[in-house]
Amino acid sequence: DLSSGINAEWPLRPGISQVVTREYTINLHKRIHGIGFKRRAPRAVKEIKKFAEKMMGTPDVRIDTRLNKHVWHKGVKNVPFRVRVRLARKRNEDEDSIHKLYTLVTVVEGVENFKGLTTQNVDVDE
Repeated sequence: DLSSGINAEWPLRPGISQVVTREYTINLHKRIHGIGFKRRAPRAVKEIKKFAEKMMGTPDVRIDTRLNKHVWHKGVKNVPFRVRVRLARKRNEDEDSIHKLYTLVTVVEGVENFKGLTTQNVDVDE
């Protein structure tokens, strides 16, 4: 039971140690609602990182430069309402890092319409 404070089976989400890639649609519009114009794009990038950390369970989140460009392409204040991203949980090659895994966030190009898109598992040929 969880009432006894710290649980013995520490990784509460067992599948978190696997390498996996998924596609998500992030609604940035609701996440930067009420944020001042000059802080919108920077906040959107932070929100994407937060989303990736929540979904993948890795504190180490890396944003691809193309995704950053996509968020900023309409300027600092006109952030796209939604963005389709691919979250890849990968093994950390850097041996002295405290985190075994990291998440790489890339943009899925060429999405005109987000209607009906669901979260998809992507098979990656490693």
